[in-house]
Amino acid sequence: MNHWLIAPILIPLLGGIVQVFIGYAPISLRRTLAMITTVLLLASTIVLTVLASDDSYRVYAFGNWQPPFGIVLVLDRLAALMLLVTAVLAFFCHLYSIHRADEGSRQFHALFLFQLMGLNIAFLTGDLFNLFVAFEVLLIASYGLLMHGGGTVRTVPGLHYVVLNLAGSALFLISVGMIYSVTGTLNMADLAVKVAQVRGDDVFLVQAGGMMLLVVFALKAAVLPLCFWLPKAYASATAPVAALFAIMTKVGIYAILRVYTLIFGASAGPLANLGMDWLFPIALVTLAMGVIGALGAEKLRTLIAWQVIISVGTLLAAIGLGSEEGTSAALFYLINTTWIVGGLFLVADMVARQRGSAADGIVTAPRMHNRTFLSVLFLLGSVAAAGLPPLSGFFAKLLILKAATPGLAMAWLWGVLLVGSFVTVIAYSRAGSIVFWRNVSGHIAETEKLTLPITVAAGSLIGLSVVIVLLAGPISAFTDATAAQLHDADAYIQILQTPMVGGKES
Repeated sequence: MNHWLIAPILIPLLGGIVQVFIGYAPISLRRTLAMITTVLLLASTIVLTVLASDDSYRVYAFGNWQPPFGIVLVLDRLAALMLLVTAVLAFFCHLYSIHRADEGSRQFHALFLFQLMGLNIAFLTGDLFNLFVAFEVLLIASYGLLMHGGGTVRTVPGLHYVVLNLAGSALFLISVGMIYSVTGTLNMADLAVKVAQVRGDDVFLVQAGGMMLLVVFALKAAVLPLCFWLPKAYASATAPVAALFAIMTKVGIYAILRVYTLIFGASAGPLANLGMDWLFPIALVTLAMGVIGALGAEKLRTLIAWQVIISVGTLLAAIGLGSEEGTSAALFYLINTTWIVGGLFLVADMVARQRGSAADGIVTAPRMHNRTFLSVLFLLGSVAAAGLPPLSGFFAKLLILKAATPGLAMAWLWGVLLVGSFVTVIAYSRAGSIVFWRNVSGHIAETEKLTLPITVAAGSLIGLSVVIVLLAGPISAFTDATAAQLHDADAYIQILQTPMVGGKES
């Protein structure tokens, strides 16, 4: 049994517990231990990505119970990719937070690490019920992080976030209960076998449960019309929290990818491709709504929050094509948009620190300090987010366009994506020109200096757009292999035959 699989869960769990007990220790000690924990987590995800590159499935069964019984963790290319993307984002967000952003609560670092633990459980679990548990862990931590800093500006959006997600959690439990009542299992590999065998009236019960589950994942991913909570919630959060939340919507997208290619995939008999007919058109409408919201944004953080919704629509449109090429392009785009959006949230906060009372508002103000450096970071991030050459967003969107086969779907995808990208460029150009170049007379008396941690954190996340371009070949090869593995449900089902301790597996 490969014990590396529990590292991404065990490391933040132990680190978070330590943070709980040293809440009254000097903040320098808490910061040091928190950063060590995040570095160790990043190292473990790199190891797991290397292990997953051989296209095999690795299983960790708690208590040595043979699947489908007990709790199992499953590592494949998709899980490893999501773990690595999350760990890289978390490292730079955590680095940024040690410059005063963590001072609003003694338990900031504990909540941050518990959030990472919940995310990693979601990506590794091989069981639907434990996916629900993972959602609850990361959501409980996210409630505390969202309220970090206090004030009504965070309380009201936070309340909407909490209420909607509690409703989603209740719906999640009901849907898995309906599926379990027919199949007698919630292990994903076993469900892939059992769902294909469902016949008669039971088909309608499982179908209803599957569609309700899709609604839950759509809520987590912020798909229209379940997305209006996101802009205010993300825009009101502190910068490192908002940046980390860039991965939160991707959990819903990951769940859609995992469940609806494995359990309700092409080999699911009467329930094959459940709900996928709705996914593509809703994704395009979500993309369009995100573009409209970005165009009307009054603050940089609100603009970037709408960019999250644009990315959700783009991702699901590529996934909705139902092909390996579309899935691979979506994964390439997911890497780009997660890191770039996270970086843009940090840049927006740096801008707000330099503009006095104008903060990150898209309004004219006296010339800010460090304008050249911040404008370059914003320009690079905007180009990558909008999908202009020569940065990573262009190659990601090009792969999505190439994945579409000739037909009506291709016409809609090309039309909405290209027009949406053009309007997004306008939105970023408007914001950038007003914030950085349309200055009024006067001066800003007091500003915060750009320290090394926040400069490195924001600059590195934005700079990853260049790294993705330089490594486009290996990354594209990895996402191609990930998509092929994901669409091969039979290979995943073989984990049911995995020998336990005492067998041949090491």
